[in-house]
Amino acid sequence: MMKKETDPRMHSAEHILNGTMVKLFNKGRSFSAHIEKKKSKCDYKSFDRNLTDEELKDLEKRVNDVIKAEMPVTEEFLPREEAAKQFYLGRLPDEAGEVLRIIKIGDYDACPCIGEHVSNTREIGAFRIISSGFENEILRIRYKLD
Repeated sequence: MMKKETDPRMHSAEHILNGTMVKLFNKGRSFSAHIEKKKSKCDYKSFDRNLTDEELKDLEKRVNDVIKAEMPVTEEFLPREEAAKQFYLGRLPDEAGEVLRIIKIGDYDACPCIGEHVSNTREIGAFRIISSGFENEILRIRYKLD
């Protein structure tokens, strides 16, 4: 569960990272994320190895390209039943209710979320992957914002 005092910049970057991971590797969004102001991490179950240095550089570049594109970050609300047809809802708490908030980053990414976000990707700053690792069948990517 995300902490309420999470930095909106870091949380918005997590959405872009997850959207980029889905586009590059087609293995789903992170199953666990720890979002903090100084550094954050996302864990992925569906990988069988660490990413190569080239893949990490490409991933970082693509995330930064989305940030630099100055995309609006907007919200819309969908009935839970309709949202379930489009999104995986397993990470949402039960108290999220019957009408769910969907966060959209331009036309690049969309997912249900209860967290705070920036209003435009230009507010995020530079994204930097600080490390990655693969252990116990989990790929972990650690990142920070400059």
